[in-house]
Amino acid sequence: MIFKNSLEFAQSLDKKDPLNRFKEAFHFPQIDGKDVIYFTGNSLGLQPKSTKKFVDEIMEDWKNLAVDGHFYSNKPWWDYHERLAPPLAKVVGAKITEISVMNSLTINLHLLMVSFYRPKGKRFKILCEEKAFPSDQYMFQSQVKFHGYNPDDAIVEIKKREGEHHWHMEDVLNKIQEVGNELALVLIGGVNYYNGQVFDMQKITKAGREQGALVGWDLAHAVGNVNLQLHSWGVDFAAWCSYKYMNSGPGNASAIFVHERHLTDENMPRFEGWWGTKKESRFKMEPQFEPIGTADSWQISNPPVLALAPYLASLEMFEEVGMASLIEKREILVAYLAFILEEISRELETDFEIITPEDRGCQLSVFLHGEGKSLHKYLHQNGVITDWREPNVIRLAPAPFYSSFEDMFRFGQILKQGILN
Repeated sequence: MIFKNSLEFAQSLDKKDPLNRFKEAFHFPQIDGKDVIYFTGNSLGLQPKSTKKFVDEIMEDWKNLAVDGHFYSNKPWWDYHERLAPPLAKVVGAKITEISVMNSLTINLHLLMVSFYRPKGKRFKILCEEKAFPSDQYMFQSQVKFHGYNPDDAIVEIKKREGEHHWHMEDVLNKIQEVGNELALVLIGGVNYYNGQVFDMQKITKAGREQGALVGWDLAHAVGNVNLQLHSWGVDFAAWCSYKYMNSGPGNASAIFVHERHLTDENMPRFEGWWGTKKESRFKMEPQFEPIGTADSWQISNPPVLALAPYLASLEMFEEVGMASLIEKREILVAYLAFILEEISRELETDFEIITPEDRGCQLSVFLHGEGKSLHKYLHQNGVITDWREPNVIRLAPAPFYSSFEDMFRFGQILKQGILN
């Protein structure tokens, strides 16, 4: 497609966009009485207007039914989390039995490490990307210390090449082969939070498993953003949050994937609790744990239904639209945003450097050479919400549910004025 940096062209794309109507399904912050242009869906998605209805339903049931809401509400609370598994399975390419919703992301990663980081003999090393998200780094360090290892010995980072801002698949695969039979676990962020790079999860999973390692993924920036086929790729486990592209609200519930080959492994270590037991025996208060036989076996406590309600509201929209349609729009939308940035850079003879490689999802990370945080502040004051990362990178993540092509054009005009000012 040949793009044009004009309002008319952007509006013509919006008219052809079958998802454009969903923009009206979200609440937008306003600055000076106008809806903002929102580029931080990679940090916190906007609130769907349907969310309040889902939360209010639980509040009414709590008010009117109290404890009986567990079993006699319209959506009984005791199995509320099970309603999220079918639509989530479609989003991540999994079987319903491989999905469970619980806790928050790093807690779930820690719980999954109990099962999948099982160092023994010389096989004790964890492979991750250089400068993984800080919470993942802290999790890795505390886990290897818990097992009695020095993080400097047990954690192997895949480095970027000197002077480059992204990873090469060749380097990832070579490092997996190099660590070889010392490798216990590969655990990488499927989409890097800083540069927006999408890793080839299928190839990396295959390579890690061929070396005898288990392979997991932190999918915080991937779920609801990129194509995932966790079951067919043979991924051992994964976890993700729900408040970025999944639009479920700040700090909201996480979800996990556990491949079906592990679900009936009686030797699988696991921290267990009441809600992971078989439903038919759960209220018999038996002293012995009987795993439910699905990913719900990793459930520990009864589900926080007030937190799950916004997630379910958002998932209804994903169910209606489907990931294929979201990805189709995303590819054109992000390409148009990149075109706008290149046009502004050329017009003003300004050096913008997009550090996100072609393997990307919704996010473009841009070095604003010669510009400082004052430009980020100017954008915010003029109705554009972006994310700033030191030293001078802005992250732009137009989510296809609520971002329009006209937003991309108007952002370019505001950016140009911010530079000229």
